[in-house]
Amino acid sequence: MTSKDLYELLGIPRDADAASIKSAYRKKAIKYHPDKNKGNKEAEEKFKEVTFAYEVLSDTSKRHQYDRFGIEGVNQSAGYQSTSGGFGDIFSDIFEDFFGGQARSGGASRAQRGADLGMQVEIDFIQAVKGCTESVKVKRHEQCRVCSGEGAEPGSKKSTCPTCHGAGEVTTSTGFFSMRQACGRCRGEGQIIERLCSTCHGSGREATQRSISIKIPAGVDNGTRIRVTGEGEGGIKGGPRGDLFVEIFVAPHEIFKRNGLDLICEVPISFTQAALGGEIEIPTLDGSDKLEVQEGTQTGRMFKIKGKGVPSIRGERKGDLLIRVVVETPTDLNTKQKNLLKQFAEAGGEKVHPISKTFMKKMKDFLKV
Repeated sequence: MTSKDLYELLGIPRDADAASIKSAYRKKAIKYHPDKNKGNKEAEEKFKEVTFAYEVLSDTSKRHQYDRFGIEGVNQSAGYQSTSGGFGDIFSDIFEDFFGGQARSGGASRAQRGADLGMQVEIDFIQAVKGCTESVKVKRHEQCRVCSGEGAEPGSKKSTCPTCHGAGEVTTSTGFFSMRQACGRCRGEGQIIERLCSTCHGSGREATQRSISIKIPAGVDNGTRIRVTGEGEGGIKGGPRGDLFVEIFVAPHEIFKRNGLDLICEVPISFTQAALGGEIEIPTLDGSDKLEVQEGTQTGRMFKIKGKGVPSIRGERKGDLLIRVVVETPTDLNTKQKNLLKQFAEAGGEKVHPISKTFMKKMKDFLKV
């Protein structure tokens, strides 16, 4: 765990995308890896810090918590699985650079899958329960329209790199180890571009922003993640697109609360309704409905209405609506009302207050001890 700014540790801006985060971490990890800095405690500590920074910033949920609450938000967050491609891919690349690995035939021209992207979408309570379609704007990198992903200005020629002879990698020996790393002259491409594309400057991709519609199923809850296939970063060299992971945040409702698939609603009733019973009006997701309240209903009594709750995401069942009645004590009584209540109290006796009678008996028995 570190108290340093995680973005500064990786040397990236706070709005960096997934590809930039992964690229920055890879460079730092190679620089500070223990196998490359044997006995160097400072480098070892740096490696741990940048690895922790990558673990947080590459995970959509953890990054959201960190941006809002700092490192304490990460400590308290349950977290979700990383959507950035994981450590496995990036460490395999690092170990290739250290120890040789499998050669990249023909330089780095192989097709690569685009990185996954993550974002948060806030919807209201009813949208979460009933489902909706949301339009979101996604910032991502697409294949360059000018050079079709080749990185070269149209009409410009490519020649074999004279340093790596088209392999895209060079091998250096240090003691007993042979290390293979990307060729510095051609940047691992194996070819030298005569003139870089003026639009993408040789990267083969350009930054874009696109609006897409996301279908959110009925029954989603806070923290639900929806995978939108093929809407992540564009692939490299013709590779497939990554995916977009959308994390749902649900705004609270002024009447309903949720417990799993059940809805809970507190409904106030008058003193006379509770004492005499009768029909009361209650809210449901489909509009108002009627509920029969028995005479003598106490505050906190729960009534269950089957099948009026939240549907499961797969639609195989629905929860229930739980109505909790709260008896409202009358206030601001006029003289006539007060006198009537006094007459009621005098005529009532113990029979109309069995709960109070039982409690008073228990209290007297307790106080005798």
